Amino acid sequence: MDYLQIGVELFIGYVALLVITKVLGKTQITQLTPFDFISALILGELVGNAMYDKNVGIFKILFAIGIWSILIYTTEMITQKFKKTRPILEGYPSIVIHKGKIDYPSLKKNKLDINQLQHLLRNKGVFSIQECEYAILEANGEVSVLKKPEYDFITKKDLQIQGTPVSLPVALIEDGELIHEHLDQIQWTEKKLLKELKKHGIDSIQEVLYAEWKENEPLFIQTYSNSSS
Repeated sequence: MDYLQIGVELFIGYVALLVITKVLGKTQITQLTPFDFISALILGELVGNAMYDKNVGIFKILFAIGIWSILIYTTEMITQKFKKTRPILEGYPSIVIHKGKIDYPSLKKNKLDINQLQHLLRNKGVFSIQECEYAILEANGEVSVLKKPEYDFITKKDLQIQGTPVSLPVALIEDGELIHEHLDQIQWTEKKLLKELKKHGIDSIQEVLYAEWKENEPLFIQTYSNSSS
């Protein structure tokens, strides 16, 4: 098979999949249900198999991708407009721990064993089932956890302490290179940054592995010399 034809088909398939991902939205990635997972596999197979089939041309690849994408998009529209179809097409959440007790029938129904449940809980920072008051198995296979009050984190609101406004940290230097757009974002100049570096005994930006700015806090700096090997 001609290498040029493979390259062209691969490029066109790549562009088509990229466009489809944008059209279908980010939920295809962030809320990947079993149906979405299978859809993604089939979509990839359509492109992969077509690349090495001499009888399949570029237009046939695009046609197959287009039809499959329309089916997925139609399914998404149906689940948005008709709520009763969601349990069938998307699945539904199941309570697997209820008031501190494991709901074994729910585990069996969802083909989940204790070890798998423990693994999912550890991903949420819960290392003992005793700490959990409720656990809900979501449609995408993740577990949402509500801890028992004695194991939950205490917030400032619980202690009636007034919180302070939060701000996003901004990386100014990464791998010895200045990020100019971030510098403009916080309305700093390169001269001002160098002045701050001088206060820490640093003569050049190239010496810095990472530097991070955060409002109302000192500039965080880590040089190559004090990084762990």
